[in-house]
Amino acid sequence: MTPLVQGLHGVFGFTEFRQGQQQTIEQLLAGHSSLAVFPTGSGKSLCYQFTATQLPNLTLVISPLIALMHDQLAFLTSKGIPAACLDSSQNKDESQAVMSGVQSGAIKILMISVERFKNERFRRFIKRIPISMLVVDEAHCISEWGHNFRPDYLKLPSYQQELAIPLVLLLTATATRRVQRDMAQKFAIHPEHIVQTGFYRHNLDIDLMPVQSHEKLSALKSVLNETQGASIVYVTLQKTAEDIAHALQAEGYSATAYHAGLDSETRSTIQASFMSDKSITSKTRIIVATIAFGMGIDKADIRLVVHFDLPKSIENYSQEIGRAGRDNQASRCVLLASLEGLSTLENFVYGDTPEPQNIDNLLSTITEETVTGEWETQLYGLSNLTNIRSLPLKTLLVQLELLGAITPKYSYYADVRLKWEGDRVAFASQIPAEWQAAYQALLKGIQYKKIWGTPDFDKLFNEAGLSRGNVLQMLEFAADQQVLTLESKGLTEVYQVHTDHFHHQTLANQLHQYVADKQSAEIARIATMIRFFQLDRCLNNNLARYFGDQNAPEHCGHCSVCRGNVLVFQPSTTDNEQEWQNHLAEYVQEFVQHIKAKSPTTPITAVLIARFLTGLTQPIFTKIKARQLSGFGVYETQRYVVVSDAVTQRLAHKH
Repeated sequence: MTPLVQGLHGVFGFTEFRQGQQQTIEQLLAGHSSLAVFPTGSGKSLCYQFTATQLPNLTLVISPLIALMHDQLAFLTSKGIPAACLDSSQNKDESQAVMSGVQSGAIKILMISVERFKNERFRRFIKRIPISMLVVDEAHCISEWGHNFRPDYLKLPSYQQELAIPLVLLLTATATRRVQRDMAQKFAIHPEHIVQTGFYRHNLDIDLMPVQSHEKLSALKSVLNETQGASIVYVTLQKTAEDIAHALQAEGYSATAYHAGLDSETRSTIQASFMSDKSITSKTRIIVATIAFGMGIDKADIRLVVHFDLPKSIENYSQEIGRAGRDNQASRCVLLASLEGLSTLENFVYGDTPEPQNIDNLLSTITEETVTGEWETQLYGLSNLTNIRSLPLKTLLVQLELLGAITPKYSYYADVRLKWEGDRVAFASQIPAEWQAAYQALLKGIQYKKIWGTPDFDKLFNEAGLSRGNVLQMLEFAADQQVLTLESKGLTEVYQVHTDHFHHQTLANQLHQYVADKQSAEIARIATMIRFFQLDRCLNNNLARYFGDQNAPEHCGHCSVCRGNVLVFQPSTTDNEQEWQNHLAEYVQEFVQHIKAKSPTTPITAVLIARFLTGLTQPIFTKIKARQLSGFGVYETQRYVVVSDAVTQRLAHKH
């Protein structure tokens, strides 16, 4: 037994490594940052869990979902590895206990979400902790060419440098070659340190069934009746999840809906009931879910995954079917294929793309609000002001950083308030000697409304020379000793604006180009998926090749194409093409009049009208209560491009 295998057996009780694990661990222990691309459910997490036990200092893990962290924590704790997470579900005492454990070195692995770095208190804390390795789970979120791109992930390379972390491990199940290169480049990982294992799953049967939309429910029931065991049915919209779950329950199926609209307690209960291995009678057999369900679902015996609606992309599709059959037993993956939901998928993309004048508005806002080279902003207000949804807005701000126009300095909570729980005068004796004078000044610089007080940061700075950071450090110290309760809200981001680089027109052109490219790439991603489903060659082979695995068998023998059934999407049975346009003029007129009355300065464009008619939410619609109008979302089943063309023609005729 090699020393590594001995260690594996000693800590985890496993007798051998799975494919790719040993190579990844050896690279890391030799000091090489690595990228591991393993299919869903094939033991990516063990690569960092084992390595962390061999490293001297803390391993910091970035994970996109609380549920994912909790599952991994339970596993680590069961193996006696001291690990913890900091997340939004914890109260003050819990997070304090975690931070103390990290500080004393008692905790080896700390899991956080990427957003945690925005917390000024956490940043001050983590800078003082020696860190051996940074792990990024679901690392495809860092690539703009990957699916589920998250702009905050783009900051991770700079956090790594700022915290001087010598080693990085990126983990993902779904990354095409292009995405792998992009991820590796961002963290200076050498091509020879990318470990990719085979993508092909011999036990997954892929079945694409052409179904008209009105027959979908009965097709679903037949599939559920043919397959025993735990099943997941994926849908696009929350409402569909509820409707189908109710329809199935009414016919005696053990089914429950799961989506992001449910509160976290309900979601945990549903998840626990699905995961449990109790007798079939007391547990949920079928989950009808939006894609909110599944990341971090480590249930080995899921026998069936059905896509009731089209998935978002090939990446999403492979991730979702990859949740079936992790125990290597035969499992079915069925797509009830109709083009009916295609417009919904495309429309999501069009709804996210900022309009040119919104981008101009963003750049002007930055210029106007910059004082002595600094710009402060709160995302929610900025989103309303520019009419750009919050995710694309974050993406644009990160792009401006990458273009060298702005640099994030720090963020703070605009509203800090405190309530004394203990004797503030007596507490002076517990304060370090060098803070004594500052603490006395602080007591005089707090303004009270009844029992809650607010520090007057300007006064404290001008009269006692205390920076915002000094004040917060003392307040946090007092809060940790339970002498006061500290509350903060109104997250404000502070940027350095490089006025010499801030050429409005050049930046506007670069951002217009960026959002246009991003929109085309997303629409192309959907088209690629539709072409994939209609292939006349083995689907399992093609899926593996899409992710760069050239070794899958040419004919798997367990997909609908190998069985001689090539998918042909049936033409959709929508009503007369012109029929839907009958009331277009009335809806447009109603919207235009409403917006002129409620928000006269808002430019009325064909894009804005088309988004209103297809029900694509924009910040301005919330502000003017557009949902109350009869035309909101009236054409949500139509393709955005078609509605947009009709609106453009309508406006052209009027002028």
